[in-house]
Amino acid sequence: MATTNLSHQIPRPFPTPCLCSRPPGTTASLRRHFPPPLKAESKNRLKWAIKLSLVEQSPAKPRLDMQQLVGFLYDDLPHLFDDQGIDETAYDERVFFRDPITKHDNLSGYLFNIALLKTLFRPHFQLHWVKPTGPYEITTRWSMVMKFVLLPWKPELVFTGTSVMGINPENGKFCSHVDYWDSIEKNDYFSFEGFWDVIKQLRIYKTPELESPKYQILRRTANYEIRRYDPFTVVETNGDKLSGSTGFNDVAGYIFGKNSTEEKIPMTTPVFTQAIDTDLSKVSIQIVLPLDKETESLPNPKQETVRLRKVEGGIAAVMKYSGKPTEDIVREKEKVLRSNIIKDGLKPQLGCLLARYNDPGRTWTFIMRNEVLIWLDDFSLD
Repeated sequence: MATTNLSHQIPRPFPTPCLCSRPPGTTASLRRHFPPPLKAESKNRLKWAIKLSLVEQSPAKPRLDMQQLVGFLYDDLPHLFDDQGIDETAYDERVFFRDPITKHDNLSGYLFNIALLKTLFRPHFQLHWVKPTGPYEITTRWSMVMKFVLLPWKPELVFTGTSVMGINPENGKFCSHVDYWDSIEKNDYFSFEGFWDVIKQLRIYKTPELESPKYQILRRTANYEIRRYDPFTVVETNGDKLSGSTGFNDVAGYIFGKNSTEEKIPMTTPVFTQAIDTDLSKVSIQIVLPLDKETESLPNPKQETVRLRKVEGGIAAVMKYSGKPTEDIVREKEKVLRSNIIKDGLKPQLGCLLARYNDPGRTWTFIMRNEVLIWLDDFSLD
C-alpha cells in the first residue's frame, strides 16, 4: 500500500472532559482526619494512607467492551442524518462537541446541530471505518456530501475527516466528539481556515441534470478529491488534444442513432478527453453511456473509428475548476494536481482525463464545471 502524508496524526487539542479519577470532595474529607503539623516521615505515610483510602472509596469502574462500542458505532452512525437517527441513550447529557466552526457542550446542543445540518444541507454521510485509539477513545473516518438548499444553485459541499469520540468510564457513554477535517490544518474552534473552506464551496457550478459515472468521495484535501469510481462504459474515438472537440460528432452520432440498430441512447455527462502518455499527446474523446447499458447489449458502431470500451473504474485524484478549459489551462491543472498527489505520497498513473460537464455554447464561462482526473495506482484510508 502507498505510504501517504494524507494520513495525518490526530491532534488532541481538547482534554477529554468526562474522565474523572475520583469523586469530587473525597480528598478534602480525608484531610480533616489528619491534623497538622507532621514530620517528613509522617507526611510520606500520610500520602500512602490517602492513596489507599481513595482506592477503597472510589467506586469500581465498569469494564468497557471497546469492540462492542466499535460495533455499535458501525451500526448507529450511518443513521446520523436519516429518519431513524442515532441512539441518544448512548451519549452523556454533558456531551462535548467541537468541529472547526461549531461547538456544543450538552446533548440537546449536539442533537440540535445534527437536526440543523439535516434541514439545511440534506447530508449524505458515509462511514469508512471505526477503531479504538485509546483506553477511553474511539476514532471514526467518514465522508459527507451536502447540498445547501437555501441557495438557488444548491451548491455541493464536501467534507472528509476523522472524529475522535471520548467515552465516560463511569457509565460507558460517549461524552466527547471532536471532528478534524482533511481539507484544513487548523482544526481548533473557531477556525477561520475552516470557515473560508466552507465559503469557497458555495461558489456556483452549473452541472446538467444528466446521468454521470458513479463515485464515492474518499478524501477531500485543500487541493483535490480522491474518488473511488464504479465501472462505466464509454463510446470513444481518436481526438487531437485534451481541450479539443475533434471526434465529438462521431461519438455523439453513435448515441443519436448512427449505430447498427439505429437505437437512440440517452445523453449523459461529462464528455471526457483522455491522454494516456507522458506528453499528453495521444488523446481520445469519450461519451459515457447509461449505467444500465451492458457493453454486450449495446449496438455496434457503424464507423470503424468509433469503439465501445468498458472502464473498470478505480481510485482517482480529481481537481475541480471553472472557466473555459483551454489547452494551456488544462495542462497547467494537470501539472499542479500531479505535483500535489506525489507530494502527498500517492502514485499517479500516466496521462489524465479532462471532464467537461457543460455545453460551452449554452453556459457562462465562469460557472462551467471542469475536472482534471488522474488515476492512482493505490490508496488506503488507514
